[in-house]
Amino acid sequence: MYDLKALYEASSVQNAVELRLEHPEAQIIAGGSDVLVQMREGKRAGKELISIYGLDELRGVSIDENDSIRIGSLTSFSHITRDPIIQKYINVLGQAVDMVGGPQIRNIGTIGGNTCNGVTSADSASTLHAWEAIVELTGSEGKRLLPIRDFYIKAGLVDIRPDEIQTAIIIPKASYENTYGHYIKYSMRNAMDIATLGCSVNVRLSPDKKTIERARIAYGVAGPVPMRAEKAEAAANGQPVSMETVETFARTVLDDINPRDSWRASKAFRQHIAVETAKRCMTESIILAGGEL
Repeated sequence: MYDLKALYEASSVQNAVELRLEHPEAQIIAGGSDVLVQMREGKRAGKELISIYGLDELRGVSIDENDSIRIGSLTSFSHITRDPIIQKYINVLGQAVDMVGGPQIRNIGTIGGNTCNGVTSADSASTLHAWEAIVELTGSEGKRLLPIRDFYIKAGLVDIRPDEIQTAIIIPKASYENTYGHYIKYSMRNAMDIATLGCSVNVRLSPDKKTIERARIAYGVAGPVPMRAEKAEAAANGQPVSMETVETFARTVLDDINPRDSWRASKAFRQHIAVETAKRCMTESIILAGGEL
């Protein structure tokens, strides 16, 4: 069923790094919800695999010494959705990953696998971009921290060096404190489908709830990699909480995104739903933050 050359099971993060150096052509496998499917399709036939699935040290959600939220790379989607820290501070991430596949996939699929795939349609990717996540990579020279926007190089390719594995996703306090967000996944079916477009927005309002102090928006499938719409953010930052601001914000995303034509949707249709989802996500985010429109 699975045409593989060899399977190595890492006993620790350090051992995983050593195995990477010893077997440079080997593929890292976590939950296997993507890699094993690709092997069955013959895309990775004859490959060596390094399994890190047994490394419990890479599981769980915590608050670190800098008050950043730390999500271990092997944390499953189901765990993230139910975790009290996620529910309290960044519930939108739990909602986003709860749209991945079905229950079986969410129980086995991991946040690390979802990001390391490098695909623009990953349901976690746009929210992690909008919340300015940092990727922690561990290699032979120690840890390397990389903003998630720099982690994605091009479609299907991320910045992981030959001796590294991804060990955590970090959300800084400055990105989540007093911040509220919403995610919309547009797909042809309500379940078990990849996104035609994904949009994630978050806002931080002034104490009187009258001004948008900070807005963030990111998309999946609006370009070859997940991306922020920074001109739209600038159009909302410092502006009054109003439908006029929301409308301007939503229209401005067209200055940032570059979706493509595909069999799933045309470029024009993706542009249309990008504007509409930006409007709806911003509206809901403002309401969640205590604002009135």
